[in-house]
Amino acid sequence: MREIFPAQNWLLIAVVMAASGVLYGRIFFLEETPVIGAIFALLMGMPILLFERRVFLRGLYRRIQRLPTLAFIISGLVIYEIMMSIGYALAGTLLSWFGLLEPAPPSHILIMPFKVFIYALAVCAVIIFVLRVRELLGRDVFLSMLSSRYRNPVKEERIFLFIDLIDSTPFAEKHGDLRAQQFLGALFATFAEPVRRHGGSIDDYVGDAAIITWPLARGLKDGRCVRCVFDILTAVEADAASWLKQYGQVPRLRAALHGGFVITAEIGVDHHKITYFGDTVNTTARLEGLCKTLNRPVLISSELAQRLTLPEMINAEDLGVHALKGRGQGLGVMALARALPASGASPKLHSTFNSAI
Repeated sequence: MREIFPAQNWLLIAVVMAASGVLYGRIFFLEETPVIGAIFALLMGMPILLFERRVFLRGLYRRIQRLPTLAFIISGLVIYEIMMSIGYALAGTLLSWFGLLEPAPPSHILIMPFKVFIYALAVCAVIIFVLRVRELLGRDVFLSMLSSRYRNPVKEERIFLFIDLIDSTPFAEKHGDLRAQQFLGALFATFAEPVRRHGGSIDDYVGDAAIITWPLARGLKDGRCVRCVFDILTAVEADAASWLKQYGQVPRLRAALHGGFVITAEIGVDHHKITYFGDTVNTTARLEGLCKTLNRPVLISSELAQRLTLPEMINAEDLGVHALKGRGQGLGVMALARALPASGASPKLHSTFNSAI
């Protein structure tokens, strides 16, 4: 699967990469024009970043990923060396053509000095490390930990989405735990782009469920939290043929949305995590469990629904007040579904919801 990476992030990486080239020039070649170092750095470093982000040569990346750790590291270094050498030669050739480099033997222009290789490798290693830590923690958590925003507990309003795979246990019993994990991994990967596009953050994976969250204002804006749910379901349905081919079935999902006050705090000593405490999280989990009882694939609390404007083509059905386990008072519940297509239109996308229970 091709990895989605926002355009502004690529721009930021390019600026950092170019700045590293300018810094190198200032350290080792005081009289060098800054643009020369920037061009060398971009043409040497960006191919490595593109390779690491699986933008190109994805098949090669997958093959070396399967290698033992030592072989993976050695293979990666060889690939980096080749890419940087090509980038160095290309930069030297272009700058020579434009007369920005002083006349020099071809070997000086085309062959990368060892100290340049070490410096460029170090810069790329730092950038790749930061990107992978960001992936591991999630964008919002990564930035919050850098700023120590939640070092002291903070009371704030957030929206939570619990989205759960139906019939994961029968799938595991039929195909085995390893295949079930691959199925879940592919499904959770499908969530990534809709969540990113609508400004959410995947907080955690619990068994066969994902927990997604937004700061209240961000999730309410343009009905982002609701759009995210339906974009996920649409993405799964749009790729139905591939799911059937690879796993023998199309994932069926249940989802619940609720919002309210939580206490957000960074916890842990050796292992840090930003976590959420409060009735809002528990209520969302109970609401997701209510999907099966009410035979509805997507539920939203009336409290949250009243605070946002539903996107066009999304219908809401008031299901009244329901008691939730562990909650002293009932909760108003509404079912969400994509509006039925007009007469003569294809019902394909609507089939996701009809088959979700």
